Amino acid sequence: MRNIFKAVVVVALAAHPAAAGVSTLNGAGATFPYPIYSKWFDDYNKVKPDLQINYQSIGSGGGIRQITARTVDFGATDAPMTDKQLFKVDGKLLHLPTVLGGVVPVYNLPGNGDLKFTGEILAGIFMGKIMRWNDPALQKENPDAKLPDMPITVVHRSDGSGTTYCFVDYLSKVSKEWDKKVGRAASVNWLTGLGAKGNEGVAGLVIQTPNSIGYVELVYAKQNNISYGAVKNASGKFVKAGVESIAAAAAGLKMPADFRVSITDSPNPGAYPISTYTWLLVYQKNPGEKGAVLREFLSWMLEEGQKRAAELGFSPLPADVKAMVAKAVQTVQ
Repeated sequence: MRNIFKAVVVVALAAHPAAAGVSTLNGAGATFPYPIYSKWFDDYNKVKPDLQINYQSIGSGGGIRQITARTVDFGATDAPMTDKQLFKVDGKLLHLPTVLGGVVPVYNLPGNGDLKFTGEILAGIFMGKIMRWNDPALQKENPDAKLPDMPITVVHRSDGSGTTYCFVDYLSKVSKEWDKKVGRAASVNWLTGLGAKGNEGVAGLVIQTPNSIGYVELVYAKQNNISYGAVKNASGKFVKAGVESIAAAAAGLKMPADFRVSITDSPNPGAYPISTYTWLLVYQKNPGEKGAVLREFLSWMLEEGQKRAAELGFSPLPADVKAMVAKAVQTVQ
């Protein structure tokens, strides 16, 4: 059976010498970066074996709720918090970019390998307007494919999700109808389809359901050998998600001081259009010595952690963004 990532990771890490007495950090949030976060925690364990980090992979919405309520020491999200959400936060909460990833359309369509999708086609499918695989719009872009005369089963997230936010943020930019009828948010009112929890759940349901289509972070498609398509970018090129094409989505784009940015539908010619940063949510001021523990791990993440990104299908931070994040990390207390 193909592997579906587990939802919770518990890894032992070592405390900062100056943070005696801090034995545990708790975090929760996005499933999108879970594969690399679990790798980082495991690798850091070899360096610092005395501190335990518990991370619940529950979706960006859950991560935002828990860090807002201060029931965890850090959150994780692929959807930047809104001004309204930040207004509810007691203290200054930092959005710290960690890596970049891509959201890909995955499908279970035996006999068909790489398919091509435009933003308009994806919007049509996920609004329930394009209902069969042999629809003329799909056939036009895939003339050599063996598209069956079968209904399309749509699979989407049922939980508050940064993966969803990235996907619908892109669709809102390329389809006026989508923007008007559905819009962009971590949780939207879907017009059709079946819901599943987490990237793990969507990947699993697509695997189990012939003639289905869904969307997941690239690593989940690769790890589970699910077919995923190329998407037409703003330059008119069909591009598949990969480390280089995801990195191209952010290349040369200005990063705001608060790090809340969208890079979907990038104008760069080689960009994969459904790409995004993913963020750790960390309070600038933390109780006791927890700030020192967080600061040490985040500093390690920016150096050693970034070296491990590409092997898992994530793109490391651009050099200028990395420098900005490093300065922000030093303010964590």
